[in-house]
Amino acid sequence: MTAAGFLGFQKHLELTANTQGASKQPKVSQPYQSQETKYGDLIADPKRLLDLPEGFSYTVLSVTGDTMSDGLKTPGAPDGMAAFASKDDKVILVRNHELSDSQTFDGPYGILNENLGKLDPKKLYDRGHGTRPQLGGTTNIVYDTKTRRVEKQFLSLAGTERNCAGGPTPWGTWITCEETVSKSDEHREFDHGYNFEVPATSKIGLVDPVPLKDMGRFNHEAVAVDPASGIVYQTEDRNDGLITRFIPKEPENLKAGGKLQAMVIKDKTSCDTRNWPDKGQPRFPVEQSMEVEWMDLEDTENPCDKLRENAYKAGAAIFARGEGMWYGNNRIYFACTSGGIAKSGQIFIYEPSPYEGTKKELNHPGKVMLYLEPNNSQLLEYGDNLTVAPWGDIVLSEDGAKEQYLRGITPAGKIYTLARSSYVGNSELCGVTFAPNHPTLFVNIQRPGITIAITGPWKNSDV
Repeated sequence: MTAAGFLGFQKHLELTANTQGASKQPKVSQPYQSQETKYGDLIADPKRLLDLPEGFSYTVLSVTGDTMSDGLKTPGAPDGMAAFASKDDKVILVRNHELSDSQTFDGPYGILNENLGKLDPKKLYDRGHGTRPQLGGTTNIVYDTKTRRVEKQFLSLAGTERNCAGGPTPWGTWITCEETVSKSDEHREFDHGYNFEVPATSKIGLVDPVPLKDMGRFNHEAVAVDPASGIVYQTEDRNDGLITRFIPKEPENLKAGGKLQAMVIKDKTSCDTRNWPDKGQPRFPVEQSMEVEWMDLEDTENPCDKLRENAYKAGAAIFARGEGMWYGNNRIYFACTSGGIAKSGQIFIYEPSPYEGTKKELNHPGKVMLYLEPNNSQLLEYGDNLTVAPWGDIVLSEDGAKEQYLRGITPAGKIYTLARSSYVGNSELCGVTFAPNHPTLFVNIQRPGITIAITGPWKNSDV
């Protein structure tokens, strides 16, 4: 997006659009299906950005190319994101940007990286030998839910690569994940494929870019933290990816290091959970809880990108492109984007042991369950980022080849349709997250790079 964010994306589409009185607006033709009509049909957005049910409205918060409060440009390719409560009904969003060194058009420093000199070199993880910095990282947005206005936004982590998803921590930070295993070369000063921790702060400035190396170096996607144990669970975006957990040495101090382990299905070593018909493996059952064990991983720096393969050979389970992951309802939910017979997506639930991460869990193990495998792309196609609504539903975004939807899933496992991206190009929806202190849902449209706040008559909401 050029020309100062396409003139502020037409002044941010006059900031808001709504479906009040939407009976006069045409309904969206339905290539999609819902198993439950929780909010009714989608209404076509006359601004052609986001179709929503009647009574809902959205506000455009941020557009790629906008000048931020720190003088840098709003980076493109927004991806995973979380919302944190601040004072006076304000929300702080910490937002990923899935960029690499070649995407200067969408970078924060200008097309020629001409504004790179504004930054303290020590605050960039990888300056690219001073000529070609990595352009991924995070931005923080301070949003006032009363006025529906952004108070400030700024770069908060710099010099990382392909920051895809991540997850919030109970202690008020965001763990951002690099989805890459690129190594140092003529363009990169350092290896990539790590997690970094970013505080949810309103203070303008960059965090020290410290890679959390003990959490492993691989194609990271998302994480979720169990507040009861402080253990961090992780997905890996590979066709044969692992589900891992990181047991920190010190509570709320991931930089102090810890132990990385991979999930093993008890009595089913080297289990293939993908249910792909061409693999000739026994079908992994839906809605059947299975006890798990955890296997220590070695050589987690993973220099040859063989960590998942070696773990599978040693007994770990593999999953089909583990992506979105979130803690809620005392469980860990995660999406496997290409799992299932139709390769259109699966949703899993992990229930931690009451003695998670201790010796006692051997007698009281955690359990994993394949919760949903619709094998119907009109219900779910390539579920990606997900979150848990304050009232217990799962809300997830799609990253398919066709139209992109936000889907909701009730505790009974019924799927409903919440929104559709109607922007030209069918770019993925991502970064879905609820404000913890206000009935607002935030989401990104990755291309051209737009962050949106959605409000409306949420059902069963106790926010």
